[in-house]
Amino acid sequence: MDKNSEKEKKMEPLRDPENIEGKDTEQDAKLNIDNFGVIGNAFNFQSDIQYLTIIGNIEGHMVLPPNNKTTKYENIIPQLVAIEENPNIKGLITILNTVGGDVEAGLALAELVATLSKPTVSLVLGGGHSIGIPLATASNYSFIAESATMTLHPIRMTGLVIGADPTYDYFRKMQDRVLDFITRTSRSDRNRLVTLMNSTDNMAADIGTILIGQEAVDLGLIDEVGGLDKALAKLKSMIDEKAQVSKQMFKM
Repeated sequence: MDKNSEKEKKMEPLRDPENIEGKDTEQDAKLNIDNFGVIGNAFNFQSDIQYLTIIGNIEGHMVLPPNNKTTKYENIIPQLVAIEENPNIKGLITILNTVGGDVEAGLALAELVATLSKPTVSLVLGGGHSIGIPLATASNYSFIAESATMTLHPIRMTGLVIGADPTYDYFRKMQDRVLDFITRTSRSDRNRLVTLMNSTDNMAADIGTILIGQEAVDLGLIDEVGGLDKALAKLKSMIDEKAQVSKQMFKM
């Protein structure tokens, strides 16, 4: 058996070897919960909505330590291209719980989401910090859980930094790229964002501002406070609306 076959076998739902009939048993459910975090027939579930999760650190050009939970952008980019190409997928819901990460990788993913021709909805759970903010605003419509937070702060860089004017000019250009994207894909005011990003009285050991739930909506970053039920209902209504428009155009 080659490596690919072994990998595919590992990804199949686990079943109790004594379960001859092939039905889900309590033992099967336990195996799948332990290994995949799913219950029962979730593997056989069919939907025309693609679910994309962005969690932990957004990993870019540098590989993060193995003890970090990461979202690797080189894995997400092919998925987004496939969503656009697959006629069976009608919409995308992006679920975020991220501390941020690589700016260029995050912006690359955000631009892809923003340029999908299919309806998109994002949902921030737990946190959508730093470069996670553009990833949340990239969708056509965005939700944030009432208890979720979003942190606005200036661009940072770790490691060797050359203390020269061109270095700080580069920082400002990167910051402008992020701000331009956020203001392009949300209802937020640029000047207000800059003020909150550079605030020194909102965070104990850092510069920036933490927004909780409704505060992100009031600022115009997020469209609505809500959870999974509202996010899915909104996406399904957007899919239906697009289908109706397509039918009318076809009749014309």
